[in-house]
Amino acid sequence: MSPRLRSIGFNSPQQQQGAIGLMAAVTLGVVLFFMLLVIDSGRLYLEQRKLQRVADMAVLEAVSRGGSCTSGTAVTYVNESATRNGFTPGAVQKITPTCGTLVTINNLRTFQASTTQSSAIRVIATTTVPTSVAGGLWSLFSPGGFQSKTNLTASAVGATQGPTLAQISIRTTLASVSTSQSLLLNSLFSKLLGGNVNISAVGWEGLAKADINLLQYLNQLAVNLNVTAGDYTNLLKTNATLTQLINAAATVANLNGATLDLKSNIAQLQVAAINNTPIKVGDILNLQTGTTTAGLDGNVNILSLVQAFIQLANKNNAASVSLPIDILGLAKVTTKIKIIEPPQFSSIGNPATDRIYVRTAQVRTLITVELPVLNTISNLISKVNALLSPLAGLLNTLLGGLLGPSYNIEILPPPLILSINLDAGGADALVTGYNCPTSGTGKSLTVNVNTAVANLNVGQIDGSKAFSSSAPVTVTPYPIVNVTSKACALGCPTVDYGGGGIAIKANLNILKTQSTLFYSAVDGTTPPNLKQPPMPKFASPTKDIVASLKDILNNIPILLYAPVDSSGILGALATGVTNSVSAALQLVVNIASPLITAVLSPIVDPLVNNLLSLLGVNLMNTEVDANLSCGQGGRAQLVL
Repeated sequence: MSPRLRSIGFNSPQQQQGAIGLMAAVTLGVVLFFMLLVIDSGRLYLEQRKLQRVADMAVLEAVSRGGSCTSGTAVTYVNESATRNGFTPGAVQKITPTCGTLVTINNLRTFQASTTQSSAIRVIATTTVPTSVAGGLWSLFSPGGFQSKTNLTASAVGATQGPTLAQISIRTTLASVSTSQSLLLNSLFSKLLGGNVNISAVGWEGLAKADINLLQYLNQLAVNLNVTAGDYTNLLKTNATLTQLINAAATVANLNGATLDLKSNIAQLQVAAINNTPIKVGDILNLQTGTTTAGLDGNVNILSLVQAFIQLANKNNAASVSLPIDILGLAKVTTKIKIIEPPQFSSIGNPATDRIYVRTAQVRTLITVELPVLNTISNLISKVNALLSPLAGLLNTLLGGLLGPSYNIEILPPPLILSINLDAGGADALVTGYNCPTSGTGKSLTVNVNTAVANLNVGQIDGSKAFSSSAPVTVTPYPIVNVTSKACALGCPTVDYGGGGIAIKANLNILKTQSTLFYSAVDGTTPPNLKQPPMPKFASPTKDIVASLKDILNNIPILLYAPVDSSGILGALATGVTNSVSAALQLVVNIASPLITAVLSPIVDPLVNNLLSLLGVNLMNTEVDANLSCGQGGRAQLVL
């Protein structure tokens, strides 16, 4: 280097100090710039993460709650979740769900939108934030000019993965409740629970339409009964009282945002439950041993659940219930019921390996009808006396003169109580087949259904033996006219209808009808997935049971008893007077039949349409609700 060049170097300390200061200033500026860039980029990253978290939580909630775009519930669940997480949908912040399914294309899983399926849901969330420094500088040189805002977008796809699950339920409650039915329900539940129940018709309808999640219910019940969490097999075998079972349902309903009326009505049932008979949940819900949480994640109706528990607790008891029957003072009616077999109203399982079976309750009803109308109508008694008194003399003269028997006419012998026994119920349903195609469309479920059976008896029934579980109901004829006979004056027994008579006795047996219900739709929406409103179908008996009951009570069979035949000359004489006795008795039948029909015919509607229906026994048809989730029975998870 030449001396001249060396002479201009920074050799002095003053010259070197100035160069270091300049370099330090430049370096500090660069550091500050990159620090600003990092902080600003970090802000955008955190905003994006926050938005992604909102989308993830929203799609998980929509999937776990069984959201559907068809019914609009997916939009509702997504908006509710976003709002809870500080993301209020509006003009700036938007969140949109799209329903569809997952498909595999070229070995890649992708989301495919569909207007008819909700096996997978995609949520897209968008918002606007202040732009970054780098973004602002870049926009200065862009055709659109400087942009002060940056649009952020987050997408999440959720679905459930698990075994194929089917759920069937057999309806045991009314869809709507009238005022008269609410009064009967109050009386019925008061008798069965042991306490006082006073719920309005609107309140009963609210209970009939409210569902709770079965998995949440069992988890809450496990807490109440101190059972290990997740040990559902042991929980189903654990004894519990009605109060504990209803309390668990009330807690779950409250957690799910039940209305004040619903909370109040459940609480009223809980307070009234003073019947402490221990029962097991497994006797009501048909759940397979070792069922996973996925297999329990379905909905059950609150009223059906509570009603089933109450009926199970009263299996060994007969309860008296007042029927609101208006028959214009012609009779006094009392009713007793007993649950012969409680219902199993809901069943969940894998249709490929599990027995999915439900049934309604079997109920025995005994109605006793006091008939003061027949005893107070002097026209009937006087006509019967006028018709039959000569016959008694004739019988005593012709028959008694030979061998000594005597005859006596008893008209409406006390007690004037006619009994009606009806055993009904036992409808059942069993899953026998299913189809879950890989395309996700055209799934189906096949269910075999047996309609309810009915056995009606009319006559005299011993109330103390009517509810025996070891012997059938014994029915004897109800006497209107009894011409008794005695072979001798002293020491001989009295023979009923020895000289003929009139009595009432009827029997009607209706067997179950088997049918097959097929749940399917081309678009794959039927049966709906678990936790969605089920698809109902009905199985009707081949014979109209209600019409048959009305017919037999409107045309009650009245039996004519001819005088008891003997052999030889007495037999010939008895045969000779039989026609005269029968003719006279037929006239009595013509008088008594309209009166008895007027008493019995109004009983059918309150008995069948009110009492039995409220107990979950429908004689007109059997409603079976079905759900089927094809490979969608697990927990909600993010899949894309």
